[in-house]
Amino acid sequence: QVQLVESGGGLVQPGGSLRLSCAASENIFRLYPVKWHRQAPGSQRDWVAYITANGVTNYPDSVKDRFTISRDNAKNTVYLQMNSLKPEDTGVYYCSLDVYGVHYWGQGTQVTVST
Repeated sequence: QVQLVESGGGLVQPGGSLRLSCAASENIFRLYPVKWHRQAPGSQRDWVAYITANGVTNYPDSVKDRFTISRDNAKNTVYLQMNSLKPEDTGVYYCSLDVYGVHYWGQGTQVTVST
Protein backbone atom coordinates (compact mmCIF):
# COMPACT_ATOMS: atom_id res chain seq x y z
CA GLN A 1 0.00 0.00 0.00
CA VAL A 2 1.55 3.29 -1.10
CA GLN A 3 1.51 6.05 1.50
CA LEU A 4 1.45 9.71 0.46
CA VAL A 5 2.21 12.55 2.89
CA GLU A 6 1.68 16.21 2.01
CA SER A 7 3.41 19.07 3.80
CA GLY A 8 4.25 22.72 3.36
CA GLY A 9 0.88 24.36 3.84
CA GLY A 10 0.28 27.39 5.98
CA LEU A 11 -0.96 30.94 6.14
CA VAL A 12 0.31 33.33 3.50
CA GLN A 13 -0.65 36.82 2.40
CA PRO A 14 -2.09 37.49 -1.05
CA GLY A 15 0.71 37.69 -3.59
CA GLY A 16 2.90 35.37 -1.55
CA SER A 17 4.34 31.96 -2.34
CA LEU A 18 4.33 28.48 -0.86
CA ARG A 19 5.87 25.20 -1.88
CA LEU A 20 3.97 22.04 -1.07
CA SER A 21 5.57 18.61 -0.96
CA CYS A 22 4.08 15.17 -1.47
CA ALA A 23 6.33 12.36 -0.29
CA ALA A 24 5.71 8.74 -1.23
CA SER A 25 6.60 5.69 0.83
CA GLU A 26 8.28 4.10 -2.17
CA ASN A 27 9.96 5.14 -5.42
CA ILE A 28 6.83 5.19 -7.53
CA PHE A 29 6.27 8.71 -8.81
CA ARG A 30 8.51 8.11 -11.83
CA LEU A 31 6.14 5.38 -13.00
CA TYR A 32 2.65 6.88 -12.71
CA PRO A 33 0.89 10.23 -13.07
CA VAL A 34 0.46 12.46 -10.04
CA LYS A 35 -2.06 15.23 -9.47
CA TRP A 36 -2.43 18.01 -6.97
CA HIS A 37 -5.98 18.91 -5.99
CA ARG A 38 -7.55 21.71 -4.01
CA GLN A 39 -10.72 21.56 -1.95
CA ALA A 40 -12.13 24.83 -0.69
CA PRO A 41 -14.67 24.81 2.16
CA GLY A 42 -18.05 23.70 0.88
CA SER A 43 -16.69 22.97 -2.59
CA GLN A 44 -15.74 19.93 -4.59
CA ARG A 45 -12.16 18.79 -4.92
CA ASP A 46 -10.63 20.13 -8.14
CA TRP A 47 -7.30 19.29 -9.71
CA VAL A 48 -4.78 22.11 -9.97
CA ALA A 49 -1.70 20.40 -11.42
CA TYR A 50 -0.79 17.19 -13.17
CA ILE A 51 2.48 15.51 -14.08
CA THR A 52 2.81 12.35 -16.13
CA ALA A 53 5.41 9.65 -15.70
CA ASN A 54 7.25 11.24 -18.63
CA GLY A 55 7.26 14.62 -16.94
CA VAL A 56 4.59 16.30 -19.03
CA THR A 57 2.68 18.85 -16.96
CA ASN A 58 -0.73 20.45 -17.24
CA TYR A 59 -2.73 23.02 -15.31
CA PRO A 60 -6.23 24.47 -15.37
CA ASP A 61 -6.49 28.09 -16.46
CA SER A 62 -7.17 29.22 -12.89
CA VAL A 63 -3.59 28.47 -11.80
CA LYS A 64 -1.66 28.42 -15.07
CA ASP A 65 1.49 30.59 -14.95
CA ARG A 66 1.25 30.72 -11.15
CA PHE A 67 1.61 27.08 -10.08
CA THR A 68 4.37 24.67 -11.08
CA ILE A 69 4.41 20.94 -10.43
CA SER A 70 7.73 19.12 -10.37
CA ARG A 71 9.16 15.80 -9.29
CA ASP A 72 12.35 14.63 -7.60
CA ASN A 73 12.63 10.90 -8.23
CA ALA A 74 15.62 10.51 -5.91
CA LYS A 75 13.57 11.87 -2.99
CA ASN A 76 10.28 10.16 -3.97
CA THR A 77 8.68 13.60 -3.78
CA VAL A 78 6.42 15.72 -5.96
CA TYR A 79 6.28 19.46 -5.37
CA LEU A 80 3.78 22.20 -6.06
CA GLN A 81 5.30 25.66 -6.24
CA MET A 82 2.56 28.23 -5.82
CA ASN A 83 3.26 31.88 -6.61
CA SER A 84 1.12 35.02 -6.70
CA LEU A 85 -1.34 33.37 -4.36
CA LYS A 86 -4.89 34.68 -4.19
CA PRO A 87 -7.55 34.31 -1.49
CA GLU A 88 -9.44 31.94 -3.78
CA ASP A 89 -6.48 29.56 -3.63
CA THR A 90 -7.40 28.83 -0.03
CA GLY A 91 -8.25 25.21 0.67
CA VAL A 92 -6.90 21.82 1.57
CA TYR A 93 -4.39 20.58 -0.96
CA TYR A 94 -4.10 16.87 -1.69
CA CYS A 95 -1.79 14.88 -3.91
CA SER A 96 -2.97 11.73 -5.61
CA LEU A 97 -1.31 8.90 -7.47
CA ASP A 98 -3.08 6.96 -10.22
CA VAL A 99 -1.89 3.37 -10.52
CA TYR A 100 -3.87 1.88 -13.39
CA GLY A 101 -7.12 3.34 -12.09
CA VAL A 102 -6.41 2.78 -8.40
CA HIS A 103 -6.07 6.16 -6.71
CA TYR A 104 -3.95 6.79 -3.64
CA TRP A 105 -4.42 9.99 -1.65
CA GLY A 106 -2.55 11.84 1.02
CA GLN A 107 -4.18 13.37 4.09
CA GLY A 108 -3.97 16.91 2.73
CA THR A 109 -2.32 20.13 3.84
CA GLN A 110 -4.16 23.37 4.56
CA VAL A 111 -3.31 26.52 2.61
CA THR A 112 -4.87 29.79 3.70
CA VAL A 113 -4.33 32.96 1.70
CA SER A 114 -5.43 35.93 3.73
CA THR A 115 -4.36 39.26 5.17
